[in-house]
Amino acid sequence: MNFSLTLRQLQIFVAIVEAGSTSAAADTLALSQSATSAALHELERALGTRVFQRRGKRLLLNEQGRQLLSQARVLLDHASEIDRWAKYGIGRIGDLRIGASTTIGNYLLPQLLAGFKRQLAQEGQAEWSAQVSIANTRAIANQVANFELDLALVEGWCEQNELHVEPWMEDELLLVASPDDPEVQAADAQFSLDQLKAATWLLRESGSGTRETILHAISPWLHQVNVGIEFGDSEAIKRAVSEQLGISCLSPWVVEEMLSAGKLVQLRSPLPPIRRHFYLITHLEKHNTPSLQRMIGFLRQYADPTRE
Repeated sequence: MNFSLTLRQLQIFVAIVEAGSTSAAADTLALSQSATSAALHELERALGTRVFQRRGKRLLLNEQGRQLLSQARVLLDHASEIDRWAKYGIGRIGDLRIGASTTIGNYLLPQLLAGFKRQLAQEGQAEWSAQVSIANTRAIANQVANFELDLALVEGWCEQNELHVEPWMEDELLLVASPDDPEVQAADAQFSLDQLKAATWLLRESGSGTRETILHAISPWLHQVNVGIEFGDSEAIKRAVSEQLGISCLSPWVVEEMLSAGKLVQLRSPLPPIRRHFYLITHLEKHNTPSLQRMIGFLRQYADPTRE
C-alpha cells in the first residue's frame, strides 16, 4: 500500500475532533474552512476509510476515528518533543507543561517550581521555564489524557485508562468556621453531628477532587449535607467561611495563615480525620524525556526526602 500521511493532517484531524466541526477547527488553526475540509478529505482518502459520522454540520467520531485519535495524539506529542529537543538539545531540561488542581496549583506549586529551579541553578542551568495550567481535577486529568500537559498534580483520583496515577503526598482536610459565628462561640468550636447536619456547608464545584473527598468521607456520618454556595476555588471558600456564610473542610495549605491570624477556627467534631492523597499523573504513552524524568524525580523526592 502506498499512501502518505502528514503531521499537519493529523493536527487538523485532532482540532476537528476537539472543536466539533471543520469551521470551528479552522478558526482555532487560523485556516480557511475549505482548507480544513480538504485536509480532512485527504486524510480519509489516504486511510481508505471515513473517520467521522456526519450529522448536519456536526462531525462525530466513528469507530475508525476513535482508534485513529489516540494514535494521532501520541504522534503529535512525539513530534512536539522532537521540536523541544531541537530547541534545548540532548539531555537539557527544557520547557515543561505542568498541570495542577486548584489547591495544589495556588498554594503548593509555586514553592515546588522555585525549588526545582534552584536545584537546576546549582547545577549550572540558570534558564528554565514552564507552562502551568490550573483547574479542577477532572479538567486537568482530561488535559493530561489529551497530551496537552506533560504531567500534573491533582487532589482527586483519576480513572481514565490512558493515565498513570501514583499517590504523591498525603493531606488532611480541616473542618473550619468563623470564630465570630455565634453558634461556634456558644459551642466553643465543638460541633455535634446534629449541628454539622444543620450547618450550611461551602463546597467546591462538581469535578473538584476536594469536594469528592469531603462528600465521600462525611456521607456515612451525615447522610445529607446542606450545601449553601459552591465556589470555583478554595481561596473564595475560606474567605466566605470567615464572613460566616457557612463551614467547610479545607487543606492546611489553604487555611494556615487565616488560622494563625485568628480569622478562622478549627472545629472539633465526632467526624474521623479526613485524609486524602495528592496524585502525580502522566499519560501511559507519554515519551519519558530527560525533562520529564527530572521533574518527576524531584517531585517524588520532595514528597519523600528519604527516597533514592
